[in-house]
Amino acid sequence: MSIYGEYEETLTYVKDYLENNLMAYQEKVKSETGENAYEHLLARIKTDESMREKCRRKGLPETSHSALAELTDAIGVRVICSFVDDIFNIVEYIRSLDNCQIVKEKDYIRHAKPNGYRSYHIILGVQTKEKDVLGRVPGIFYVELQIRTIAMDTWAALEHRMKYKKDIPNQELLVNELKRVADELASCDLSMQTIRELINS
Repeated sequence: MSIYGEYEETLTYVKDYLENNLMAYQEKVKSETGENAYEHLLARIKTDESMREKCRRKGLPETSHSALAELTDAIGVRVICSFVDDIFNIVEYIRSLDNCQIVKEKDYIRHAKPNGYRSYHIILGVQTKEKDVLGRVPGIFYVELQIRTIAMDTWAALEHRMKYKKDIPNQELLVNELKRVADELASCDLSMQTIRELINS
């Protein structure tokens, strides 16, 4: 049986709810400005196997309670944008959504991690008519939302590969190089934003 048990169907509903709202926002921005609000959108429910592995890694029992109350990333949504301003516009749109509350947010764009990682992270609580794992009605189901530019996403994918690959020669050198590249990409993102504003002014 899935670790999500009776809540699996509700997770799909919550994922679809958020995905549909973001697609509607894309259409609205496109019709008003002629430009995309974002380049692409990825939404997924963490697989049973992956969630069980995370529970084990965190020292949690492999239960629906662990997956849906102790952890907050059963549903993951990633939005990839062309420009930095688009990220903050999406954050404001998320704040305006009915039945959604930002539980936690981290701005790793204005405040990058020491290794150079940049992204905007939100833990979103989505209210549903269905009961949640704590027995609350309406229930609250969590979504981990990451919003970043194409450059930030490319960098994060490369850094992720390095982190999980063992026995990389010159790892310290690569870490320093990745940090340097992260700073260069951030500078490029800002320059691209400035050029866009000059074109549109």
